[in-house]
Amino acid sequence: MKRIHIIGRKNSGKTTLIVELVQHLSSRGYRVATVKHTHHQHELDTPGKDSYRHRLAGAAAVGILSPSLSAVFWPPAASEDGAARYDRLLANFPDCDLVLVEGDSQANAIRIEVWRKAESETPMVLDDKTITGVVTDDDVQVPVPVWSRSDVATLAAKLFELLGS
Repeated sequence: MKRIHIIGRKNSGKTTLIVELVQHLSSRGYRVATVKHTHHQHELDTPGKDSYRHRLAGAAAVGILSPSLSAVFWPPAASEDGAARYDRLLANFPDCDLVLVEGDSQANAIRIEVWRKAESETPMVLDDKTITGVVTDDDVQVPVPVWSRSDVATLAAKLFELLGS
């Protein structure tokens, strides 16, 4: 599965960039999935509802099928690290050309930083040399390629180049 993480500090524009990339790639026939990574603890299921009660009763996984959406909830196994959790989740997207993950700056995967000078004086890449590139329209000196934030088509092509596609 081809996966790229779009990372950056709060209010750097990660969500907006992912939306624009999905729109651009989808309009060109690509199937793109997205994953939102969060460090915050919050309930993804609705407390008190049947599916929630099934999970609390000990179900290994709980699925929900409605006329408009499908979902599966499962707690991570105690032995599952981040990579195993992504493998398990991404197995649900077999027909996608690309998965864009918003966040998870510690992932062992291709990570692209979105940076805006108005939100942060220094890009994360200056402290983390494993970041692959920076997306910005601000002037910045960093040891990795810098791609224009306002040129989504070129950025999309660069992402596929990174993936070897």
